[in-house]
Amino acid sequence: MKSIEIGCRPNRRKVLAAVLGSGLATVLPRLVQAAVDGDPAALAFDGDTILLADRGLFVSDDAGQTWTAAETLGNVLSLATHRDRPGRVVAGLAEGGVSISEDGGASWRIFEARLPDGEITAVAIASRNPDMIYASLRGDGLWKSEDAGATWSLAMDRPWLDDAERELLSLASVELETGMGGIWIYAGTEVGLTRVPDCFCRWQDVQPGNAMDALVAGEAPPSEAPLPGGEPILSLASAPSAPEVMYAALRSGLWASQDGGVIWQKRASKAATAVAVHPRDETYIAALLGGILKISRDGGATWIETGER
Repeated sequence: MKSIEIGCRPNRRKVLAAVLGSGLATVLPRLVQAAVDGDPAALAFDGDTILLADRGLFVSDDAGQTWTAAETLGNVLSLATHRDRPGRVVAGLAEGGVSISEDGGASWRIFEARLPDGEITAVAIASRNPDMIYASLRGDGLWKSEDAGATWSLAMDRPWLDDAERELLSLASVELETGMGGIWIYAGTEVGLTRVPDCFCRWQDVQPGNAMDALVAGEAPPSEAPLPGGEPILSLASAPSAPEVMYAALRSGLWASQDGGVIWQKRASKAATAVAVHPRDETYIAALLGGILKISRDGGATWIETGER
């Protein structure tokens, strides 16, 4: 399958301070603030590196102290990385399609066998298979690629929640024993959280217990302390080092779960628009809170603004 490729910055380790004279020092704060004003934003960890997409793509190798601007194949709405494939970055584009980098954002490709036209609101990489990529297409549903983006097929229609089909705003592949095959695809929608096993049988509420038992019974106990109802879930993250640990970004704040989304607790009260968790440390998270990129090393108990030491 043919693909289109571009090369970008020659050295991804250059810091933003090297180009202060060009005025780029003020770009990152302005773009982050835009995320709170309604524009989409996304965060991801590629190893120790933090990636921030907000109209442009920015890279930090020092926990957000300094940043490098990167070129992409389009306006990035969503990001995904994988612990077992360092350097692979999947970017969902506002113009449609998924762009993929294998070198941490230095160069990008997009295959000619593209997804249908439409914004890619969220992307995720399967927790057990870095070549399996999921993408949500605005107005359509959940698509999947089993060959790292070369070909795509429809996996699931949009979920029916509160008497309407709902857009998938965020995605996370979560490895839990309660799922059929051990894998769940969690999705944040305009009105709350839902999930589907990787058999793609049906969307269902997050609930305690075994997924097969719930399907056989037809009903199961609801989540004991769910996320706030009727509120868009703008970003989801599952910790690769401890998959049952999850984080969710909502306008009401940043929320955390220690049991795969059954019980949630608020970790920050300011409006959260994006969250990412380090691949080897479930307590190390980055989040956009109140328009400011903040770092926590203790699972959200305390926060440090980027730029502070």
